[in-house]
Amino acid sequence: MPDESSPPPSRPLQALALAGWVALCFAAAATAAFVSKDGWYQALAKPSWNPPSRVFAPVWTTLYFLMAVSAWLVWRQGGWRGQARALGAFLVQWALNALWTPLFFGLHRPDLAMLDIAALWIALALTLALFWKVSRLAAALLVPYLGWVGFAAALNFAIWRLNG
Repeated sequence: MPDESSPPPSRPLQALALAGWVALCFAAAATAAFVSKDGWYQALAKPSWNPPSRVFAPVWTTLYFLMAVSAWLVWRQGGWRGQARALGAFLVQWALNALWTPLFFGLHRPDLAMLDIAALWIALALTLALFWKVSRLAAALLVPYLGWVGFAAALNFAIWRLNG
């Protein structure tokens, strides 16, 4: 919980912090530079329920924004000092999120990506639980992300199994 003796962050600081959280969350998308352009992914066997490619950008745009607002809401309740565990957990899940693309698309390793996404789901569930203690709204904003990561893990597993 926030330290009752410290004043809330000023509006300009809150706006700057929100912009920072948005930038951080969208920075995970920068790992798309590792997406293979050699046709590797297109050549993979995929399950019939694999979404079309055009679905991924709007979904991730929405999820990154929700993640940013969620982290910002927690940050507002005591900053880094007051929310070190919750925000630290958030950074761990963010790093695992950012790592998945280079593993799957860059190294062409669905097996390693599966390990990463399983760890991501666990780290994200822990983050959600820690956020719940601070802000139920912040936790609720992570629910669609947790659902998508679960779906992505199932898809990752199916692709891994279909392609050996």
